[in-house]
Amino acid sequence: MTSIIKLFFVTLFTLSTFVSNAQTTTHADTLRGSNGPGREWWNASKYNLNVRFNITDSSISGYNRISFRPLKTGKLMQIDLQDPMIIDSMLLEISATPANPRSATKRYQKKYFPKDIIKDGNAYFIQTEFADDTDKTLTVYYHGKPRVAIRPPWDGGLIWSKDSSGSPWVSVACQGLGASVWYPCKDYQADEPDSAEMHFTIPDTLVAVSNGRLSNKTNNTDGTATYTWAVVNPINNYNIVPYIGKYVHFGEIYKGEKGKLTMDYWVLDSNLNRAKTHFTAVAKMMKAFEYWFGPYPFYADGFKLVESPHLGMEHQSAVAYGNGYQNGYRGRDLSKSGWGLKWDYIIVHEAGHEWFGNNITTKDIADMWVQEGFTCYSETLYTEYYYGKAAGTAYISGLRKNIANKKTIIGTYGVNKEGSGDMYSKGANLLHTIRYIINNDKKFRKILRGLGSNFYHQTVTTAQIENYISTQSNINFDKIFEQYLRQPQVPVLEYRQQGDTLQYRFTNCIPGFTMPVKTNLKTKKWITPTEAWQTLPLRKDPGTAFIPDPNFYIFTKKLD
Repeated sequence: MTSIIKLFFVTLFTLSTFVSNAQTTTHADTLRGSNGPGREWWNASKYNLNVRFNITDSSISGYNRISFRPLKTGKLMQIDLQDPMIIDSMLLEISATPANPRSATKRYQKKYFPKDIIKDGNAYFIQTEFADDTDKTLTVYYHGKPRVAIRPPWDGGLIWSKDSSGSPWVSVACQGLGASVWYPCKDYQADEPDSAEMHFTIPDTLVAVSNGRLSNKTNNTDGTATYTWAVVNPINNYNIVPYIGKYVHFGEIYKGEKGKLTMDYWVLDSNLNRAKTHFTAVAKMMKAFEYWFGPYPFYADGFKLVESPHLGMEHQSAVAYGNGYQNGYRGRDLSKSGWGLKWDYIIVHEAGHEWFGNNITTKDIADMWVQEGFTCYSETLYTEYYYGKAAGTAYISGLRKNIANKKTIIGTYGVNKEGSGDMYSKGANLLHTIRYIINNDKKFRKILRGLGSNFYHQTVTTAQIENYISTQSNINFDKIFEQYLRQPQVPVLEYRQQGDTLQYRFTNCIPGFTMPVKTNLKTKKWITPTEAWQTLPLRKDPGTAFIPDPNFYIFTKKLD
C-alpha cells in the first residue's frame, strides 16, 4: 500500500472513531455517509448502467460506465458496492484534447484489477490524480448475488418475486440502504448524475421497465432481450430502478402547465382492466400537485406509474405502485378522519415525491424530513384541493396521533443516519403550522411553487429550505424550526382562565421560544406566547372559553 493510501486510511479511521464515540456510528457509516477524500474532488455527470439479471440463481452481472468531472486534483477515488457483490475490474479512460486541431484526440486508458484496488468494507478505492476539469470515464465491472430485500421497501435490496401466475417479478427498493446494494456508484446523495442510461438484459419472455423513456429493445440470440431506458434529467442513485415482469402498457396525454405530458402505466397483464379504471386518479393527482407545487419537474422524461412487487417507492419518472388498486393505505385511513379513504395513498404520496425527493433532494439523508415532511403534507393539500379546507384540516389533525415525539426529526450528519419516523406526520404538521402563521394561502402557495423553481433539480440542505421559507414569508421561523426539527418535545400552551382574564405561556420548549397562535377570541385574535406568563383582559369575550386554533401543532394544558 502506498504512503498516500496509508495516510488516507489512518486519517479516515481517526475521524470515524471520533464520530463513533460521540454518536454510536462506525467507520463504515462514515465512508458511506460523508463526502470524504475519495468523493469530494469529483462530480458524477452520467451513469451508463448495463446489467444482466439471471433470475434462475438470483444473480446479476454487468458494468456501470461512470462519466465524471474533477473539481480539483484528487489522489484517491471511492466507488461503492455492497457485500456480497464483487468488483471484477475497473477501466479508466481519459480523452485529451490536442493542442493542434489537426491532431487526433489522445486517449489514455488504465486498467485496475483486484490487486490494484483497495477494499474497505463496501467502499473500493483506486489511486489516481487529475488536475483538469474535463470529463473522464470510469467503467466498473462487477457481479454477484445482491442482498435480498426481506420487507421491501423498508428493508431494501433486490426483490425476486413471482406474480399470481407464477411468472418472475423482479425489482429493487434501496432508499437509505443505498443503490450500491446492486450496482457500483458514488453512493452519496448530494451528487446526482446529470443523466443516466439503463440497459437491462432479461429473459425475452418478460418486459423490463425503468426510468425515463424506452429508447431501444434488442432481441438477443440466447433467449434474452436487452431493454434500454434513459433519463435526461438529474436523478439520485436510489431512484434508478428495474421492473421486470409480465408487463403490459397503456397511457394518456396530460395537458399540464408546461404543455403535453406523457403519462404511461405499466401493469401486470392480469391487472390491465383494473388498472385502466383505477388509474384515472393519476390525472387528478397531477392537477392538484401542479396547482400547489408548480409544473411536474420531469416533462422531458415523462411520468410513469409501474406496478411493483412491494407497496411503493418514489422512483423518479417511474413511480412504484403496489397498493392493490384500492383507496387508502392498503385500505386503511392513516388519519382515521375518513378523508384518507377518498383517494389512493400510494398514488398521491409517492407521486408527491416527484417534487420533494426527486426534484428537490437533500444532500444528506439526515435532512430527509424535507422529502418526507413536504410529501406527507401533499396528502393534506390534495385532500383540501378536492374536498375543501375543513377536510384538509381534519386529515392533518388526524395524522398527529401517529407522532411519537421521542426522537428528533433531523438525523446525524455525515454517517447516513436519518431522523425519526416523525419526519412524516410531524414534518407535515410543522408545515401546516407555518402555513397558518403566514396566514396568507396565496403567499404560502407561492412559497411552495418557489421552492420547486428556485431549487429545480438540485440537492439541498435543510438550512436552505428553512432560510427560503423565512425570507419569502418575511417571518423569522428560526426558533420554530429549531423547536420542531431539532428537539423531540412539542410546545405546551399552558393557560388559566379566571373570569374575564386569561393568562398564558409556553412550556416544554427551547429557551427563547415564541410563536404566534390564532384563537377564538374577539378581544385578541392572535396571541404570541413566550416562556413568561402574559395576562389578557377578555373585554369582548365575557364567558367565552379560550380555544386555540386546531391548525397549530401544539399541546394545551388548562391550569386551575
